[in-house]
This record gives sequence, structure tokens and C-alpha cells, in this order.
Amino acid sequence: MGHTCNSILINAPYDLVFDISNDIPRWTELFGQEYKNAELLERNSNKITFRLTDEDGKSWVSWRLLFKDRCFTYAERQDPKFPFEYMKIIWLYTLREDGVELTWIQHFHMDKKAKFDDKQIEGFINEGSQHNLKIFKEVIEKEVRR
Repeated sequence: MGHTCNSILINAPYDLVFDISNDIPRWTELFGQEYKNAELLERNSNKITFRLTDEDGKSWVSWRLLFKDRCFTYAERQDPKFPFEYMKIIWLYTLREDGVELTWIQHFHMDKKAKFDDKQIEGFINEGSQHNLKIFKEVIEKEVRR
């Protein structure tokens, strides 16, 4: 099993951090060059279903549960799951004196037919998460200054 955990402190009010970070169409901005398209497909109470398309044109659908009152979200990659056997993602929002600590936890297992194993993907996800969290911080803190 693969597992990653990365955090960053964002100097902004909780509502703003939560709302911007879960605005799926903005993920093309928030995740830098990672997604060419981020499309909200359905919203039903606290569950959202969305499609992401990467820079190579590969798409997949995921769903996400938003627990704003509990300061976390839970998501799973739905279809296609490949190259993963499963991918589970938790985002924690911890209120701090000087902002919100945003933590991304990813728990996954690679499909046997995938080119890379869990350990290799852990390194890739950690590097990408640290880069993307910095973009989230930049974008959200810029909104606070407006």
C-alpha cells in the first residue's frame, strides 16, 4: 500500500480556504499544469462528482464528500481506477492561530499492470503535492489581499 501525507499553512480564513480548495473548476488553476480540465458533473447534498483530465488527455471520474462543519473532505477515484487498484484521499483543515493548515493524505495501491509500484508513486505524489500545496497557498492568500 502507498501512503502520503503533506501539509501547508495558509494564512486565510477557514471558509475561504475550504470553499476555494473545493471549487472543482478552479483546480486547473490550483493544481498548476496537472489538469487540463476539471469539470463538476453532479452535486447532491455534500457529495460532488467530477471529471479530471490530465495534460495527456486522460480522464477519470472521482467523487468527493465535503464535511465543511467537520473541517475535512473524503474522496475516491471512481472510473477508471487504473493505474490504481484504489485511491482514497482525505483533506484535513486544521484551524491555527495564523491560518489554516491544509493536509492532504492519500492512501492507494497500484494495479499490478501499472508501470510503477506504490513506492515509486509515493515519491511522485509527495513531490507533486508539495508543489501544488504551494500554489493553493499562493492563490488563496492572494484572494485574501484583494
